[in-house]
Amino acid sequence: MLDKKLLDILVCPLTKGPLILDKERGELISLSAQLAYPIRDDIPVMLEDEARHLSLDEMDAYRQAR
Repeated sequence: MLDKKLLDILVCPLTKGPLILDKERGELISLSAQLAYPIRDDIPVMLEDEARHLSLDEMDAYRQAR
């Protein structure tokens, strides 16, 4: 999937906050923006228009998993 070095430098384009890799869903999660950015063909799509909004339940699950 994504290179560890790339993941270390990527941040949310809106909040500049850290991202969480969700390998199962193929997304980068921004808790601060409450968005999930898709990863397509091993390329993160870091556009707000392409991201999906996270539900409160998803937010809680990601926070607990950290």
